[in-house]
Amino acid sequence: MVRPSQYIDELLLDAGLELLPTTGCAGLSVRRLTQHAGVNLGMFHYHFKTKENFIKAVLERTYEEMFSALTLRVNPAHPPMQNLRDALGVLGSFGLKNRRLLVRILGDAMGGEPLSAEFLKANLPRHIGVIASLVQEAQWEGSMAPAPVPQVIAFMAGAVAAPILVGTALQQNPGSEGPAAMVLSEQALAQRIEFALRGLAGKAKDKP
Repeated sequence: MVRPSQYIDELLLDAGLELLPTTGCAGLSVRRLTQHAGVNLGMFHYHFKTKENFIKAVLERTYEEMFSALTLRVNPAHPPMQNLRDALGVLGSFGLKNRRLLVRILGDAMGGEPLSAEFLKANLPRHIGVIASLVQEAQWEGSMAPAPVPQVIAFMAGAVAAPILVGTALQQNPGSEGPAAMVLSEQALAQRIEFALRGLAGKAKDKP
């Protein structure tokens, strides 16, 4: 027998993902959420109990989808630089798709909002760790110039991710839509990834 509550949790999570970029964690209203999802208020409490539990579930579901895609794109049979290119593509596409949410979460965390800060603290090291491993492999192979790994990651983040955050902020200002659109596309993302990897490229080691 199918439970009446089946899929209602997914409806609520989808609604939360739509509202959080506007409301932020602190401003999200459970009543507005249930109205937006077309769900009875009692079903919210049945599935999530508290707003804090719900927000964690929204953020974790969104992140885990990306992290699963990231790990699947890393193929041990591929050269490290190809894996790095693919991994940066997954992260960049995630950033483009969820840019308004990410800008809001970062802003909330910088403002001291605990749920946002906890989410970033728990998850940033996970995908950064994947990128760091690929950087080390590429440097060992010789396809990437030697440099401290944190420095390399900071350079790639500045080239690939920072324009997404800046472009999203520019979209909020009338008259800036054109420049923002120039950096907020998959084509622009792919070009920035190529620029970054070319800048980091080293000489391949001679084979014995």
